[in-house]
This record gives sequence, structure tokens and C-alpha cells, in this order.
Amino acid sequence: MAKEGTRKYRLAYALGDLVMSSIAMVLYNIFRYYAQIDTIGSMQGFHSVGLFLTSATVMIGQICFPVAMLGIYWISGYYNEIYRKSVLQEIVTTLMSAFMSTMLVFFVALINDSTSDHYRNYEMLLALWFILFVCIYPVRLAITLSIKRRIARSEIEFPALIIGTGSNARKFADELNRLKSKLGYKIIGYVSAHECKEVAGDPAHLPTFNIKDINSVCKQHDIKELIIVPPPHQDINNIFQTFNILLPLNIPIKVISNAVDLFLSRGKLATMYGTPLIDLSCSNMSECETNMKRTADIVFSFIALLILLPVFIIIALTIKIKYGGPVIFKQKRMGLHGKLFTIYKFRTMVVDAEKNGKPQLTTHDDSRVLPLGHFMRKYRIDELPQFWNVLRGDMSIVGPRPERKYFVDRIMEYAPHYTMLLQVRPGITSFGMVKYGYASSIEEMIKRMRYDIIYMENISLITDFKIIMYTIWTVVTGKGL
Repeated sequence: MAKEGTRKYRLAYALGDLVMSSIAMVLYNIFRYYAQIDTIGSMQGFHSVGLFLTSATVMIGQICFPVAMLGIYWISGYYNEIYRKSVLQEIVTTLMSAFMSTMLVFFVALINDSTSDHYRNYEMLLALWFILFVCIYPVRLAITLSIKRRIARSEIEFPALIIGTGSNARKFADELNRLKSKLGYKIIGYVSAHECKEVAGDPAHLPTFNIKDINSVCKQHDIKELIIVPPPHQDINNIFQTFNILLPLNIPIKVISNAVDLFLSRGKLATMYGTPLIDLSCSNMSECETNMKRTADIVFSFIALLILLPVFIIIALTIKIKYGGPVIFKQKRMGLHGKLFTIYKFRTMVVDAEKNGKPQLTTHDDSRVLPLGHFMRKYRIDELPQFWNVLRGDMSIVGPRPERKYFVDRIMEYAPHYTMLLQVRPGITSFGMVKYGYASSIEEMIKRMRYDIIYMENISLITDFKIIMYTIWTVVTGKGL
């Protein structure tokens, strides 16, 4: 399964939706004409359905609405997962996106057609909803069934590695092989986190690789998924340590459900066939919420950068004139899936604040902080340039605060589950920041992390909104330190 294949099917879904949405709008406008011929036909001078369909207003809607609907379908998360769609979930998602499209058309174009006859209005809304669903769903189902048939014939496969050795790993490999027609897994081999040894009794004679070579093995075999199958009674910290090694590969990481009892709520159920698998490489937000969160990040960050541009200029000139040196402080931080990125902040400390080269946390009475820096840190003004990081996709508005790799490594020596925070983009603000604030030691960072773990367990758009409101209150009251 190549990326080109994924793009091809995603494009097929999108084009199918666009074409069928256009057809649905034509059919609805025909229905609309004949259902309201007295008000539309006679009063507005459209004496035939052809004249009505070719009128300027209807033609504009015929072009614009299907494109806008495509945006709704994307936000719904339908295009996120291509190969393992649930037929039931597909029906529900199509119904909901058709309903949202109906509301869009109604409030933009059809509200002028509404009358005092409420039943007629409901009839028109239901008609559009029904026509959209009936047009869109069969094409989606046809593509989905075609993909499932190709998986069943092994024309589409998902090369995977089982992280684990021993009888448990062998039994699970056998189970996946039996379910290959449904799940499409092609087991390439096993990975040992310790000594590299053959899996006893493996009838397929699959190789066993050492986890030190995991990067090259994944590239060589184009691995699409990593499945952790630990031995019985495996220490949960060992699972986290293994997960931390695998996360930077940016490949979906799944674990058998009976191995993750302690943090089951922090992962997303990936499959229900056979032994359930939990996807640890992403949060348990729905695909729709994930897309809505990213869309909101882009829109609000773009608006914030435009509005705050004069403020940025004033701050930059003040720093440059008063203290000299660079205006923007840049530093490598650990982001989504452990990927390093450059974070941008207004400089609040003296130049070369870490002269000895060893990373240092800022303390409450740190002499390295400039007088203006104390003010900016108190009101979080120094964080404002990070809207650019959000726009780039490095960060989100709300998410666990990003740390340097040096400190992440120190934290994970005591709290290996910190790695679960890397399931999502880091944020400008976080539950840990508004509840705890800045941390000046590893111990304080671990204490703050507990709030971010709570956030991960309750992650949602509503939770994000509450944190944003809490952050605004923190900034306004000056409780930033």
C-alpha cells in the first residue's frame, strides 16, 4: 500500500462527493421548483424549470454549494481513514454531513423561500437532506466495498511489525494471518526490545529484528503499522519506554487491549476484529473534532497574527532599542510524535543565558530575565509569536506545552508515561500552564504534567474552549507567574 494509492482513493471519495453533491443540488432545485411553483414560478417569472435552473442565482448556488459541502465532508473526518471504514459509521457520518450541508444551503439561500407554513418548510429541508444522502452514500459505499474486496484478495496489504517475541507474539501473528482478508495485515517479522532471538515455534519462519535497527527495517519494508504485543505481566513502564522509541518513526503504533488496562482511556480503539487493538499514536478525539481543531487553529492564528502585527512591531522595537541583541528567541522543542521543531518567542532573557551550554530552567527570581521580560512572562506576551508555529502546524492553540528534548529525557526517567503527551501537537496554552504555571525544576515539570495527562484523558473541543477562557482570565489578572 503506497501513499499514491491512499491519495488515489481519497481523491476518488472527494470527486465522487463533489459530483454527486452537484447532481443532488440539480435534483433538489427541480423538486424545489415544482414544490413551490406558485411562489417561485409565477411570482418571479420562471415559467419553466429550465429557466429557473439557468437563472443567475441558482447557477451560482449550483457551483458554490457543492464546493462548500466538500469542506464540510472534510471537516467531518470522512477522508481521514481510507482503508478500514466501518459501514455503520460511514452511514452515520454521511447522514450528519448531509444534514450540515442542508443547514448551510438553508441559511444561505433557502431562508428566503420559507413561508408561514412550517410543514412546507420542514418538507423542503427533509427533501434536501434525503436527496443529498441518497446521491452521496451509494458512491461512497461502492468505493468502500471496492477497497474491502481488494484487501480480501490481498491486492492491498499493510506491512506490519510485531513488537515482541515469545508465544504471545506468535499467537497474535497467527490471529492476524487468519484475519488477513478483513484487516489486510502482512506480518514482516518480530522486533525484540532486548536480545534478538528467534520466536520459538513460528511456522512462517519470520525474522526477528533488534529494536536498534527499527528505523532501517521500517524503511526497507515500507512498514505501515507497529503492533506492541508484550509478554504477560509486562511492566507498564517498559511498554511506555518501547512506545517512546517507536513514536519518532511517525508510524501508527497499536497495542493489544489487554496490555493497556492502566491507560486504555488515552488511546483510540483501532479495530474490533479478533483481539481489539488500541491506537496509541493518536489521541481519542474523533476525526471530526481533530479536523475542526486544526481548522480553528489555522483561522484564529491567521486572524491573531494580523491583529497583533502592530503590537509585535512595538514590542520588537522596544526590545531592540532598550536591550539590543535579537528580538526573537528561537529554540528546538519536542512536538507531535517526538519530532523536533523551532519554537518562536519574544526574547525575555539576556543574550547567551546558557553560557555553559547546559540547559537551565527559569526560576522565579532568575537574574537572567530582563526587567521587561518579567512583565512579558507575567502576561504571557512572550508567547504571542507562537501563533506562527500554530499556523505552520508545529503547534496548536491548546495542547501540552512543548519541552526541550533534554528535559523530556529527564522527565521520562521518572515518569515514562510523559510520552503519551506526544500524541498531539503541543500548545501555546495548556491545562498544566493555567493550573500550575511555569516550572523551575524537573519535579515541578512532573507535577505540571499531571494536569496535561488529565487533559489528554478529557480532550475535546469543549475542554479546549474552557482552557482558552481560563487562559484569558489568567492573562487579564496577571497570574502568569
